[in-house]
Amino acid sequence: MVAYICRHLEVDEREATRLRQMYWQRYGATLLGLMRHHGVDPRHFLWHTHQFPHLERQLIFEPALRAMLHRLPGRKIVFSNAPRYYSQSVLTTMGVSHCFDALYTVERVGFQPKPSIGGFLHLLSAEGLPARWCVMVEDSLPNLRTAKRLGMKTVWVSRSTRQPAWVDVRLTSILDLPRRLQGV
Repeated sequence: MVAYICRHLEVDEREATRLRQMYWQRYGATLLGLMRHHGVDPRHFLWHTHQFPHLERQLIFEPALRAMLHRLPGRKIVFSNAPRYYSQSVLTTMGVSHCFDALYTVERVGFQPKPSIGGFLHLLSAEGLPARWCVMVEDSLPNLRTAKRLGMKTVWVSRSTRQPAWVDVRLTSILDLPRRLQGV
């Protein structure tokens, strides 16, 4: 992303890093800041910042993830701030794409990435789901805060010892999800 910002906004690396971090903190996604303040084409940005020719070597995930997902009750939906082709590649590489009922990527929610409430509302409306029936599993606290405001149950995957009020369950390993969901 820094290289993209340097190239397309014609700024040095230090300024590109500052902008990336500022927009991430302000909007929850660098993309939103670039769109709002610099007129960046979101499709162009996503294409150029999500090219990973050796993705399989870069992913670290629990080999037991697929079995764990199969044990979970209910429908499972991925909500990603990444573009569709990248999200699908990650799920396929991890061997879990068939475990999910739907995939909502940043394009599918009208470039309203998490934690923006618009993306959440788009997904809930499209799926015909009341928020109170949903459980959001995330590693990002701002995304969980939005989910909680909407009435979802929230699960934070983190090694942190703290647990904010808008987090219902904190897990250190995603593999603990089936056991811990019983109490939600």
